[in-house]
Amino acid sequence: MAEYDYDVLVIGAGPGGYVAAIRAAQLGLKTACAESHATLGGTCLNVGCIPSKAMLHASEFYDAAANGAMEEMGIEVKPKLNLDKMHAQRLDAVDGLTKGVAFLFKKNKIDWKQGHATFQDAHTVKVGDETVTAKNIIIATGSSVTPLPGIEVDNDKQVVVDSTGALELKSVPKKMVVIGGGVIGLELGSVWRRLGAEVIVVEFLDQLLPGMDGEIRKEAAKIFKKQGMELRLSTKVTGCTVKGKKATLTLEPAAGGDSETLDADCVLVSIGRRPNTDGLGLENIGLELNKRGQIETDHDFRTKVDGVWAIGDVIPGPMLAHKAEDEGIACAENIAGQTGIVNHDVIPGVVYTWPEIAGVGLTTEDAIEKLGDKARVKTGKFPMMANSRAKTNHEPDGFVKVVADAETDQVLGVWCIASVAGTMIAQAAQAMEFGATSEDIAYTCHAHPTHSEAIKEAAMAVQGKPIHI
Repeated sequence: MAEYDYDVLVIGAGPGGYVAAIRAAQLGLKTACAESHATLGGTCLNVGCIPSKAMLHASEFYDAAANGAMEEMGIEVKPKLNLDKMHAQRLDAVDGLTKGVAFLFKKNKIDWKQGHATFQDAHTVKVGDETVTAKNIIIATGSSVTPLPGIEVDNDKQVVVDSTGALELKSVPKKMVVIGGGVIGLELGSVWRRLGAEVIVVEFLDQLLPGMDGEIRKEAAKIFKKQGMELRLSTKVTGCTVKGKKATLTLEPAAGGDSETLDADCVLVSIGRRPNTDGLGLENIGLELNKRGQIETDHDFRTKVDGVWAIGDVIPGPMLAHKAEDEGIACAENIAGQTGIVNHDVIPGVVYTWPEIAGVGLTTEDAIEKLGDKARVKTGKFPMMANSRAKTNHEPDGFVKVVADAETDQVLGVWCIASVAGTMIAQAAQAMEFGATSEDIAYTCHAHPTHSEAIKEAAMAVQGKPIHI
């Protein structure tokens, strides 16, 4: 008899976990995946990336019709919001994709063990009432919403909600306060602003979107203000009381000062995410967490416990579905004796607002710090209003910025705001993966007319020779 039930047991069926399971099965390893939820796909497919994009896309159509953008192109309509139907198409998208993952599990002969997983020892996990053994165990349990002390989220009441609750609102709030000016807060705030809500974003820092390039952060704030969002930067929330269907927040300057109150019909708490490690029984295998509650691994995704691996949001790095997916593939390949590699210096990030905001690599600020000399950093910018496709499409907002090493011309980072920035950034990531210089991008022929020509022109601007500005 085999020493273990499985070669690989993956704990968690989110983007990292289910991809790791599929890749392990493709490599001929007997594989199982433990998932406690009723559907596969994790936060991303069920209550995160996918449903939020369904609402973002639908709300963009409504906003374009309601606010005259379509009239500019000779299309006159009077839209009527059917929120129930908008939610239904969101749920349909989620249902189709989660069933797709279940189909892939069946196709690849992966056993789904439904239930919460807890380590008994390094090779034994209790999943619900069943005990499963595996030679290798991959922890891919993802992350959950970070709570804000003193503020109680109750998604059922739909007054103070988290990102999951914000997707389920049964009506458009008159006034929504978003606590946190990061990706999720801005995306969901954008949905409800387009559908008619007054949206106020309260951010502790002095700029939105921490971690992004400074010029991008400033430009994003200008665009959101122009769209009608009120931004309360350098402001912290110190309390929240709920009475009936109304919430009252207490605010004060981040640096200290007089407090004030702010009433809202809905409050979205969106201050970040934290790794899901509670209840895993990590103490049973002697696996400790770092100060951020993360599991440390080596570059091959091994933990300090032999046979236990970890990927995705539970380990250091950006909490992004595509990062977890790549790590899942690499981890499975390492288990199979191959060489799985993820270049963590080239992980793109996207904010799916309108326009989209995307970046990869180093910000200007990070590049200066890394190289230790401002003169070593050279940048090139190109505005989208000078891009023929963006102008034709009535999408003038934003720009592309290329950050390069002034001595070697190697591209260190690319940042952009454009209607299709999330798609455009893939070119930049691939170029950087191959060690491209700005000249490499500048002298690569780009189809015309496309938004991506702005990347070419920004690369040309690094050398001081853009054509259309």
